[in-house]
Formats: sequence, structure tokens, C-alpha cells
Amino acid sequence: MEHAPRPVLLGPRFWSAFQFAAQKHDGQTRKAKSVPYLAHLMSVSSIVLEAGGNEDCAIAALLHDVVEDCGGRPMLREVEDRFGSDVARMVEGCTDSFEDPKPSWRQRKEEYLRRLPKEHSDTRLVSAADKIDNARSVLRDYRIHGEAIWARFNGGREGTLWYYRALADEFNRCPADMLNSELERIVGELERVTAGK
Repeated sequence: MEHAPRPVLLGPRFWSAFQFAAQKHDGQTRKAKSVPYLAHLMSVSSIVLEAGGNEDCAIAALLHDVVEDCGGRPMLREVEDRFGSDVARMVEGCTDSFEDPKPSWRQRKEEYLRRLPKEHSDTRLVSAADKIDNARSVLRDYRIHGEAIWARFNGGREGTLWYYRALADEFNRCPADMLNSELERIVGELERVTAGK
């Protein structure tokens, strides 16, 4: 008889991370939108939990952009002090640049793709959830606004489509799971609707 998985209990550390993320990303919005950036972080954390991630993974999902967007290595040390080394390791694994100014977009993405195969499975879980939420947003916006959306992306049309295909291929190299399949489905649909444009 199959037993239901034990529920993940979200305790004070999770709610502290939620407040921390809300404070650090205060005033930030999604690309070319009025949607608070916190909405993305909440969505990524939700995807992680629905895929079976534990509380540390859910916390890392809330904080996955805080180092890149809000302070670099000093911020990573603060994350480790507040939320522990496992959360900090996952956040570091989701960060594609600690430098200011950042290297070129293509250089950062190529380096991230080189690092991804070596990352721990929990880091890859958080990363996949992030990429799923981002790819869904791109697909949704493309259906509404068409080719005009590419102006908001550093990689433009070709770079953005290349990056999502490369990510889907990389995640598909691992044993199949629901997030790999979901990312592949979304990227495939994005390629389909943009084909020939």
C-alpha cells in the first residue's frame, strides 16, 4: 500500500525568509511589468514545494535572486548567517554573477550552463522551478504582445530562445521528473509559437 508523503512543515525560518525577500526586493518588479518581483519568488517557492522540496529548498527559492540583485557576496554571507549553509549553497548555485558590473549576458549564461551539471540535486530543483516560472511568463507575454517582448531581454529573441532550449536540454539529461518534463513542455510550446516569426 502506497503511503502519502509526509507534509512539509513551514516554520518560522520560512516566514523569516519571506519577510527578508520582501524587504530586499522591495520596489523591484518583473521585466517591463508592474508586477512586484516578490510574486516571482512566491511562485518559484510554490513550484519547489509542489515538486517535493523541503523547507530549505522553499527558502532558497524565495532567496534565489537576492545575491545577484541585492548585494553580491556580502549578501550571500548574510543569507548563510540567517538561514544556514544549505540554503546559502542553493542560492549560490542559482546565482549567475557576483560581479558589479556583471559580465556580458551571453558569458554569464554560458558559464551557468557549464556549472549546472555539477550542482547538487536540490540546487537543480530550485533552478528548474525558477526557469519554469520565467519561461511561463515569457510564453504568456508572447501570446499577448508578440515579438515586441524581446526588447526587454538582454539576450534578445535569439539569445532568449537559445538559453531556454539549452536549459531544457540540460535538465533533461537527468532522470525524468515532473519539473524537467514541465520545462520541456513550456520551452517546446514557446519554440512552436515563435517559429517562422
